[in-house]
Amino acid sequence: MRKKHKTLSKWPFIFMLPYFAFYFMFFIYPTIYSFVISLTDWDSVAGAANRHFVGFANYVRLITKDKLFYKALGNTFLFMIIYIPLLIIGGLVLAVLLYKLKKSSRLFQTLNVLPYITTPVAIGVIFSFLFDWSTGIINKVLVDVGIIEEGINWLGSPLTARIVVILLIVWKNLGYYLLIYLAALSTIPEDVSEAAMVDGANKWQVFRHITIPYLRPMTIFLVLTSIISGFQLFDEPYLLFSTQQGNSMGGPGRSCMTAMMYFFDQTFKSSTRLGYGAAVSYGIFVVVLVVSLIVSKIINKKEREA
Repeated sequence: MRKKHKTLSKWPFIFMLPYFAFYFMFFIYPTIYSFVISLTDWDSVAGAANRHFVGFANYVRLITKDKLFYKALGNTFLFMIIYIPLLIIGGLVLAVLLYKLKKSSRLFQTLNVLPYITTPVAIGVIFSFLFDWSTGIINKVLVDVGIIEEGINWLGSPLTARIVVILLIVWKNLGYYLLIYLAALSTIPEDVSEAAMVDGANKWQVFRHITIPYLRPMTIFLVLTSIISGFQLFDEPYLLFSTQQGNSMGGPGRSCMTAMMYFFDQTFKSSTRLGYGAAVSYGIFVVVLVVSLIVSKIINKKEREA
């Protein structure tokens, strides 16, 4: 008897074709084309006719001469080092507290998630009014209570401006971390905690030796995604200082300029050099890739040791 050869059906490939077509048009092609642009000296105002191939000159300038690029990266790292632990610890503590409330926790969950679903434009404008030097509510309350004698120029000093940006990020994203940890807490078997309590463990010991280890995969997920999103930080700090007259891009002394803000500034704001802006974007991509690999390697090493 002849063996029947199975033939692949063409219909799965036909149904998959639209996805791959759109993926190529809106991701693969722009990624390749942006790298080609980074090898050119292209002023968008002058037009494509004045585009000149310069090789890796933009990358050489970025690495060896551009101090603002390193300042923007330093600001981004500083923000992440401070607000990521605050979000992880704050989200975990709030989730544990709300998890014990059960039914009544729905209202608190909704209140905590509202900032996360609020548009960045609204958040930037709200915080710019809250911390305004002359008419801000924060200064008014502090003066009325007697904590300070006169209003603080929150958005006019590098230190206080950074504090405001960190408060903004924590306030906006805490509800997201809360929801993630609440979902993870529901997967922990209750009989494990009850058995530990029967054996004499107190609540702190249960939290430290049972709850935290069970939540380790979710914590790793949140840390990695926070690092990636941290390098994409743009909307809130940009809108926060765009309403303040006299401040340069990134606040006083560019103390709050993030990596993405610098990319926007070099490409569309103070400069219109598309080639150099594309080189900046690829420089940020390399930094994100290296940092993510290092953090993943450290986490995996600790996992193996555990």
